Amino acid sequence: MIRSLALVVACLALAAPAFAGTPVELNAHLVDSSGHVTLGELFDDAGPARDVLVAERTGPSVVLDASAVQAFARRFGLDWDNPRGISRIIVHADTVGLGAPQNHDILVYAHSLAAGQVVQGSDIVWAKAAGVPADAPAGADAVIGMAARRPLREGDPVLTHDIAAPLVIKSGETVDVTYADDSITLTLQAKAMANAAIGDTLNVLNTASKKMIEVLATGPDQAVVGPQAQRLKAERNPAQIALR
Repeated sequence: MIRSLALVVACLALAAPAFAGTPVELNAHLVDSSGHVTLGELFDDAGPARDVLVAERTGPSVVLDASAVQAFARRFGLDWDNPRGISRIIVHADTVGLGAPQNHDILVYAHSLAAGQVVQGSDIVWAKAAGVPADAPAGADAVIGMAARRPLREGDPVLTHDIAAPLVIKSGETVDVTYADDSITLTLQAKAMANAAIGDTLNVLNTASKKMIEVLATGPDQAVVGPQAQRLKAERNPAQIALR
């Protein structure tokens, strides 16, 4: 969850010193070593306001609402115009030591996600880090629309092994299985024997004949068998089909 600054603003509003407005820029390396994120850690040239507490960091990182930070800083005479229009500010723990270079852009989670939750564009943001994890995705397009394999925490780096295609069929559910050929289309109901994402093959039990059938998942509780399934498999893995 994005940390709210409302409480800090309310408590310090009356005590805020009347500094003249000073233009500031967001620091290039947003790291914190004490767990107490200050205006000086967020902005260059924070001056007398550098030690003002903005938020507490209890984990490996804290995600702040950029608009709230902007308003809070203004109360202490710091004018940040947010030229890039960012919506979230992520401050990481300085685990390597003060001054550690944070020169790499990586994707991190803007807030925590539950297992199975589908990643939306607003769930991830770019942040600076000392290095790029070996399992990091190439970009946001590789992540959006995928589902979390496990609970993911706010500020965690996005890793490929933590996400997978969302399930459209769950084991035990009733699935509509379609057989389509040039001149005939048949649909039957079957019981899924495994979980599946779109494009996965799975076994289903024909509830009428009690026979097991291998099908291809195409959508929520939908699957195909026969020529259509073979065609879709060939489109996904043309080299593999050609070797058969």
